[in-house]
Amino acid sequence: MTDAARRRVRVVQGGPIMIEGPVRIELPDGSVVDSDRFMVAVCACRRSKTYPLCDTSHRRVRPDHPSAQGSS
Repeated sequence: MTDAARRRVRVVQGGPIMIEGPVRIELPDGSVVDSDRFMVAVCACRRSKTYPLCDTSHRRVRPDHPSAQGSS
């Protein structure tokens, strides 16, 4: 396979998996999500309301997260 034919995939620490598009995502239940975008953010945290696509839910700090609590 030539480098031009390869898709680039980048895993963002604490964030989504970025895939050069267009892509077709096949889910375990057999459903398919197509995206024609040039870069597609695939959710890695499963908090996205648009799963399997990322909606930036990973950016929200949960109340039970230690950094969200003030120091006593």
